[in-house]
Amino acid sequence: MINRPMNKEMNKKTAAVAVPVIPMAVMLVIGCWGLDRNGIWRDEAATFQVARRTVPQIWRLLHQVDAVHGLYYLFMRPVLAVHPGEVLLRIPSVLAAAVTAGLVAALGARLARPRVGLWAGLLYAINPMVGHYAQEGRSYAMVAAGAAGATLLLVRAVGGRSWVPYGAVVAVTCLLHEFAVLLLLAHAVTLALARVPRRVWAGWLCAAGTVVLAVLPLALLSHAQSAQVAWLRPPGQSSVDHLVRQFAGPTDEVLAPCLILIYVASSRPWGRGLSLPAVALPLLVVPPAILMTGSQWSPLYDARYVLYALAGAPLLVAAGADRIARAVPRLPRATVTAAGALAVVLVCVHQLPLLREDRSMAQRGGENLAVASALASRELRPGDPVLFLPAIGRRSALAYPKGFRGSRDVALAESARTSGTLYGVEVNPAVLRRRLAGLDHVWLIAEPYALRPSWPPGSPTERTKLAVVEKEFEPRRELAGSGVTLRLYERRPMPARPIGARGCIDMRLRRVGATSHDGAAADRRTSALCGTGTGTAPTRPAPPRPERR
Repeated sequence: MINRPMNKEMNKKTAAVAVPVIPMAVMLVIGCWGLDRNGIWRDEAATFQVARRTVPQIWRLLHQVDAVHGLYYLFMRPVLAVHPGEVLLRIPSVLAAAVTAGLVAALGARLARPRVGLWAGLLYAINPMVGHYAQEGRSYAMVAAGAAGATLLLVRAVGGRSWVPYGAVVAVTCLLHEFAVLLLLAHAVTLALARVPRRVWAGWLCAAGTVVLAVLPLALLSHAQSAQVAWLRPPGQSSVDHLVRQFAGPTDEVLAPCLILIYVASSRPWGRGLSLPAVALPLLVVPPAILMTGSQWSPLYDARYVLYALAGAPLLVAAGADRIARAVPRLPRATVTAAGALAVVLVCVHQLPLLREDRSMAQRGGENLAVASALASRELRPGDPVLFLPAIGRRSALAYPKGFRGSRDVALAESARTSGTLYGVEVNPAVLRRRLAGLDHVWLIAEPYALRPSWPPGSPTERTKLAVVEKEFEPRRELAGSGVTLRLYERRPMPARPIGARGCIDMRLRRVGATSHDGAAADRRTSALCGTGTGTAPTRPAPPRPERR
């Protein structure tokens, strides 16, 4: 009899540790599975090259582009300083996703019961969207961890704890990505649904006001850089359907039961105080709904920007399953917990092909910059001139410089590091024409869309690249890889036409002072036009004499 309370206390402590640890372990396994894909895609390439710059260079860049990712770049700088590589680039995201799975489990256990937390944490860990961004060298998995941690701190603060940790975590999360500020609106809805007293509102408003003041400079700076997201379009019904599937289930076999369980969890009467639906439902709905609505006028929506809202879905699914299980009398707790865990395992097995498919580079923006570098390493020779079309194609050389070592970037005026840009500054059209005039061949490294007739060049220099290459050169070889095309152009032969002695002399005089390489090329062209190349003009044959009769 005396040992029974002690055993209960030990069981509580064991559950408190096991509930978050088990989902974290599962998330680590899924996150590390296939982490090294032998390549990175364009967004990861930005992280890879910017995070290896000095702090002053990063600071200069953020005043021109990517201010919204500034804190993340600064965080990744010491990480990549250890060993710059693809795996280490993604490890922080894997760890952040594991932490998020544990935080979701802790939220479920605190707001409901341990088995709800266990189920919710496992459901979060096996979600394909979570697994996708857990393996990406960007800030989204970290933002999701910050949002889950802030939500847990909100629950603690409403219970009487300090609001300072809550405000600090939300501020850091918003500085990692400013759209996390929508989390404050979700939490405001939670407090309204819970009908908390005025003192709670006062503490939350102080914390939220501090966060807004901290994020305001970043918001103003990133607004001035809004051209970076000009490619976004207003979301429609297809965007809503796509997000629902990503959050609740990518297949009909998973989606339908999850939506039913979410409805079961949300339909119960809510009393005064924090409940799991009052916390999870606003987190799930408010950020995506506000961003989608605002994007009807100024498109800013992308599913990854609201990844942190996904945590609400597994919490509601687990709560709905728990409510159904409690409606069945006399079921042992251990049996119910094991049955729920088994259901999660079956869902994971069902989604295994999607998880496996996501480990390929084809699912990561459709390109692999390592392929471009490998093609260049195989084909380019030291001194070969190259043109990147458009300029952002230079990211393959920045991420994997080994394949381009020794080549000449014809259009580059100032490197990315020294210019404080992502891809460097290019020369103006006049300089580019002069540089191309002395070449007898050039390699064009192009994005596939840039070779389509419908593609509009974005700058005069880009237009000049296309115009000169198409007019003065002709293609000789072409190699295509994952998201890149290498094409060798050679100068078109000059048409043979008779010229006078004066013209030949002028051409030879213009060769004086030329480099040996360019002079040799000019010799060949002049010889072709002026006869044998002996330095004398071709003579005109005398007219035939009339025949004597």
